[in-house]
Amino acid sequence: MHDDPQEVPPEVPLDFAREWVEFPDPADPRHVVRADLTWLSSAWTCVFGRGCAGVVAGRPDDGCCKHGAFFTDEDDLARVTAAVADLTDADWQLAPVGRGSWTEEDAADDEDGGVRSLRTRLVDGACVFLNRAGSPGGAGCALHSMALREDLHPMLTKPDVCWQLPLRREQEEVERPDGTRVLVSTIGEFDRRGWGPGGHDLHWWCTGSPAAHVSAEPLVDTCAAELTALLGPAAYAELRRLTGRRLDLGLVAPHPASPPPVPLTLQRRRP
Repeated sequence: MHDDPQEVPPEVPLDFAREWVEFPDPADPRHVVRADLTWLSSAWTCVFGRGCAGVVAGRPDDGCCKHGAFFTDEDDLARVTAAVADLTDADWQLAPVGRGSWTEEDAADDEDGGVRSLRTRLVDGACVFLNRAGSPGGAGCALHSMALREDLHPMLTKPDVCWQLPLRREQEEVERPDGTRVLVSTIGEFDRRGWGPGGHDLHWWCTGSPAAHVSAEPLVDTCAAELTALLGPAAYAELRRLTGRRLDLGLVAPHPASPPPVPLTLQRRRP
């Protein structure tokens, strides 16, 4: 754990050897999954409130909630809107200023000013749903806390970009040499480059920092629900099988921010 808020935890370089696997979705032959085994077998875990240095210098308590969350589509906005209606004042520290207006328009890649130009509103330099340190309900995302209180997975209440991190899914229709077409879903690490050019200016980013690679279980297990939502149950099950098999054989190129795997007899557990 990183305890000194004045010292930025180190990060590994962005470029290093990675191992990938590509396989057809057992439930849909027109869907192909390409996955970064190096990332999915890593020991990354969220360290918000327990070593996170934050993406902006001097504001570690904001974590990665500093810039608000853009919505991916109408379904994303509708799901969060329904969740906001369920927030109590005890859940949401900024409810008095946020209930009437919790989105705002900002520059995005939606030229028509549609939903993709909307993000969660910023209040005092961070997302309106971020409960600040000292909040009676505890610091952190109000939507996340409410989900846990209701025994729901947070991906059912939070914006897509928030629950998908640190996973990055890219999808592309690909025409093969024989003229057939498949949808290729690529699952990888949402590193600094995932944010675009501005990602290099972040104060700190956790995916490449050993300070956040402290889980005893591989990411493919700890993010099982998120991966299932992104790929479908059958594709996730095959991904989990392939990742586990490669780990058992000791063939996965390790993530340099993670500790080395312990002996194989311990069933892929990390120290």
